[in-house]
Amino acid sequence: MVLRSLITGSPLRYSEDPFNTLQRAMQRSFEDAWRGLPSTQLEAAALPVRLDVREDEKAFHVTTDLPGLTEKDIDVTFDDGLLTIRGEKKISRDEKKDTWHVVERAHGSFARQLSLAAAVDANKVEASFDKGVLTITLPKQPVEQTAAKKIAIKSA
Repeated sequence: MVLRSLITGSPLRYSEDPFNTLQRAMQRSFEDAWRGLPSTQLEAAALPVRLDVREDEKAFHVTTDLPGLTEKDIDVTFDDGLLTIRGEKKISRDEKKDTWHVVERAHGSFARQLSLAAAVDANKVEASFDKGVLTITLPKQPVEQTAAKKIAIKSA
C-alpha cells in the first residue's frame, strides 16, 4: 500500500493501536473487493490478464495487453461460447552466476476465460498480435428475425 511508505514516525506506534490495525484490515478488504475476484479457478492462481471487451453490430472485439510475449507463447480457443486465452510468460535469468536482489516482473502461466452469451460464428473468429497487444474478433452469427405469431387459445 502506497500510504504506508508515506506515514512518518514509529511503525510500532501504529501496530500497537487495535483501531489502526482494524482500519488497515478493512482498507485491505475494500481494496481487494475493488480489484475484483477471479471469474474462474483458472484465473485464481494465474497472472492477471485484463481484458477490454467491445461490441458492435457485427462482432465482439476483445483486446488485452501481453507485453514480453510472442504469438507462440499464447493459445486462444473458442468452444461452445467460451473464449479461453492461455499462455506462459518466461523470464530468462542465469541463477547460478548472478545474485538477484529484487525480482518484480511477473512471470509464469496465465489463463483467462470469457463467456459470451450471444451466438458467435466460431469458424470466423480471428486473432492478431502486434507489439504486445492481442486482439480477438468474434463475429456474431446472424439472428433469424421471425415475426410474432398469434397463438389461438382453445377452450376445454
